Amino acid sequence: MKRLLIMTAAVAMSVCAMAQQTTNDGIKMYRYEKYQSAIKILTPLGVKDAMANYYLGLSYLDAGNLSKADYTFQRYPEDPANMAGEARVAFAKKDAAKGNQITKDVAAKAKKKEFMPLVYAADALTYSDGTDLQQAIQWYKDALAKDPGNFDAHVGMGDAYRKQTGGGGPAMDNYEAITDKDPKNSVVLTRIGDLWYDARTYNNALDFYQKAKDADANNPLPYRSLALAYQRTGKFDLALQNIKKYVELSDNTISDQVSYAEILYQAKSYCDAVKVAGDLLQQQPPADKKTELNGIMGFSEAQCGDSTEALTYIREYFRHADPKSVTPAAYIEFGKLWLKLNNIDSASFYYTKGISVDTAQNKTDVYRQIAEAYKSRKDYCKSAEWYNNLVKSNPSTQPLDYFWSVVMYYYCKDLKPALVNAENFEAKYPDQPSSVYWHARVLAAIDSEATTGAAAPSFIKYLDQLGPDGEAKPDKKNDVRQAYEYLVLYNYNAKDKEALKKYIERLKAIDPNDTLLKQIEDLEKSPGGGSKKPGKK
Repeated sequence: MKRLLIMTAAVAMSVCAMAQQTTNDGIKMYRYEKYQSAIKILTPLGVKDAMANYYLGLSYLDAGNLSKADYTFQRYPEDPANMAGEARVAFAKKDAAKGNQITKDVAAKAKKKEFMPLVYAADALTYSDGTDLQQAIQWYKDALAKDPGNFDAHVGMGDAYRKQTGGGGPAMDNYEAITDKDPKNSVVLTRIGDLWYDARTYNNALDFYQKAKDADANNPLPYRSLALAYQRTGKFDLALQNIKKYVELSDNTISDQVSYAEILYQAKSYCDAVKVAGDLLQQQPPADKKTELNGIMGFSEAQCGDSTEALTYIREYFRHADPKSVTPAAYIEFGKLWLKLNNIDSASFYYTKGISVDTAQNKTDVYRQIAEAYKSRKDYCKSAEWYNNLVKSNPSTQPLDYFWSVVMYYYCKDLKPALVNAENFEAKYPDQPSSVYWHARVLAAIDSEATTGAAAPSFIKYLDQLGPDGEAKPDKKNDVRQAYEYLVLYNYNAKDKEALKKYIERLKAIDPNDTLLKQIEDLEKSPGGGSKKPGKK
């Protein structure tokens, strides 16, 4: 009998352990945003396990099934976790008064050793819209005062800080409090990567996403994040590779497929994005996913398809999208479409809208996109204006931005700002031959008859920077010709025969059939000889 009792107890303990492990597996699936997998695991367990039921309700809630989540949480009306789930349902139904009252009731259930009700109440505020995040943070702090290493409290407080302007530092502190003890926590490593991604420090983001993937190769979230970060750094093949792996590991729901379509668009695989988004729209997706798909479809059609059809989809997207969810890039892309349709007023309106809603301190990406859009339409004056905005807002930007700020003003024939930007370009990047060359080109355009010699020092400096080897390069031939033509014309006007002879010989070496040489030769042979002037260059 004693042996039988021991065996029975052992079996009971084994079954309990298996059930607990399965509950943990369900929670893991929830944290990996595999809501359908979590629902499958937790459904049979929720009947007898309040915690399994809580995460089952959360899985329904985050999967978009509000009524099912409400029904699930109500099965444990006195349990603090499930009560907090009911608060989340109330917030989702826009009943803030009810939601706030429930969270206060949940927090009040906390005792000296029972601190988790504080975390559940704080989570209800953190993961709902329009709530008191400061209250959530205070409850997390109260919980951590009783258990400094609590995983849920640190993650929740980090997520709460992330939702606040300037909260990146405290969020990082909370995430690192976990990784200091558990350096291979895939969930938290992904969140740290997200912080770097939000700060547009994409190389650091990629590093942490890779660590998260290495920590658990079955977690789909790092693959989705890697795809986004790779497309931001222009590595579109790697972006597509990772999003396909994400879809493979995810539950492959409509939501997952929408993420796939979005990455296809972001990775500039526009025609594929049109196909995937079009197929999903045929499946009668939920209203919020339909709105996203209209956006993906429209912006992809703008690049691969009919511009008029793209306009229809994008208008539908803006009609139903929550203004808070519309990114600055969406307004910019809509501006590009209007520019393609030759509607300058609408293009300008949406470009300005994109700038106004962009809260990033560094707006160079946005300015550059707008400048390039006008450049592609050969509207050089508008392009110059936006490149000028770019270099003014970020003086440490790349040389290429300075280059285009000069060149666009030059082609716009607005030489005064062209000269200012050329001087700034050379001052910022004096070792770049292109900065010296374009400074010279602008000065030469101002001194169009080469009478003052204002451009001569800059052209000479440019030629010295190139050296004989640089001058001989085919891609530099036209630039070198421009320099020698100016120097020939200036020295002809200045009657400096020795310098004139030197530069004529060098110009002949570049192009013996140059028209300026022919003009000078004809003038020298004509009556009056050197008293006449060749044409402008």
